[in-house]
Amino acid sequence: MQVGVSGHQHRAGIDWSWVAQAMRAQLSNLRQAKRIFSSLATGSDQIFTEVAIGFGLPATAVIPLEGYERYFQASDLAAYRRLLAQCDVVQLDWKGEPEQAFFNAGKFVVENCETLFAIWDGAEVEGLGGTADTRGRGSVESLLV
Repeated sequence: MQVGVSGHQHRAGIDWSWVAQAMRAQLSNLRQAKRIFSSLATGSDQIFTEVAIGFGLPATAVIPLEGYERYFQASDLAAYRRLLAQCDVVQLDWKGEPEQAFFNAGKFVVENCETLFAIWDGAEVEGLGGTADTRGRGSVESLLV
């Protein structure tokens, strides 16, 4: 089974330690998980990837566009680079608007997994490519935050 992630990058009041703990608990129940897919975005994606790698699961980083690093700052950029070095990479080649690239990356994740972890508060997206835009063909394990 392949597992993907989509979720908040930032959210006021979110307890990232709780999110990591909940991801550990959920992943430990998915014994048939064989690979994870993540865009390594700040927040949910990076935490999920860290937890999955800690379980020894191979990870595929889905990079939405060239120059993706410009969307990260300071410690988030360092975490992105550290995690990227531990992943297989799928580089998408979108050249247009960044929001469409992020949407395409989310779509790629959804289309390549049977289970999607959605770390989300249930709110509508502010722009194209957010968690609310993901629609899976398999199951969704939601962590409502």
